[in-house]
Amino acid sequence: MRVFVTGATGFVGSAVVAELIGAGHQVVGLVRSEAKAPALAAAGAEVLLGSIGDAELLQNAAAAADGVIHTAFNHDFSRYAENAAEDHRAILALGEGLVGTAKPLLVTAGTALVRQGPTATEADPHWPRSERMPRASEDAAEALAARGVHAGTVRLPPSTHGVGDHGFVRILHDLAKRTGVSAYPGDGANRWSSGHRRDAARVYRLALEHGGLGGPFHAIAEEGVPMRAIAEVIGAKLGVPVVSKSPEEAAEHFGWFAMFASADLPTSSAHTRALLGWEPRELGLLEDLAQADYFED
Repeated sequence: MRVFVTGATGFVGSAVVAELIGAGHQVVGLVRSEAKAPALAAAGAEVLLGSIGDAELLQNAAAAADGVIHTAFNHDFSRYAENAAEDHRAILALGEGLVGTAKPLLVTAGTALVRQGPTATEADPHWPRSERMPRASEDAAEALAARGVHAGTVRLPPSTHGVGDHGFVRILHDLAKRTGVSAYPGDGANRWSSGHRRDAARVYRLALEHGGLGGPFHAIAEEGVPMRAIAEVIGAKLGVPVVSKSPEEAAEHFGWFAMFASADLPTSSAHTRALLGWEPRELGLLEDLAQADYFED
């Protein structure tokens, strides 16, 4: 297949590109700057310069492909609502290029937007779009599916990990480095599901080859890793104390991130494994996080 991938040089997107090419697919990757083009070309992909804000470019690139994987998202949380709106528009533009075809489109969302415990499954609906939760990737995919587009969603866990991590665990690490303590809320029993970015890339590839239907798909290797265990590994890496924070202290310590740090987000991938024949192969979160070079940029 000729696959158009947005966010092709990103943390997850670059793993998706490598997985697709390794499986014999052709890849056209979207990059925002010429500086990122050489790395993408070296990986074996065709480079398309542009941004997800260019609706016409997205529509035309999708129409010229046999399938589309959308991993691009601006994670600047200071303008999260604006980024979520841009993501919504981009997905709709990609879908316009696929209307009237059976070509699959896979968009990216998070299991943190499904529900807090008990264990979430693929059958659970995502949280509806709101001022508090403005990301609308799944809303856009559902709107396209209602028009006959083979649009599906890959839900990533709160910790999609791997060397060079700049996601949720990186936030905890940098906060511990800045404050001198590696903290967890309460007794630290609240859990984050996790999965390695290369395992996630295989979910995207298998779901694409499956036609994008039957999802949402959960790229979850570990259903729930206790927050205290994550804090302990970070504390050991940095040589700082590991401490518990009361709800009031957690709100002050974690700031805007307190909601995620305190959330209990166990998630299953049983349906995804059965449907796609997928099984994780990479390191678990704690073993991965313990590597000396884990936070290398």
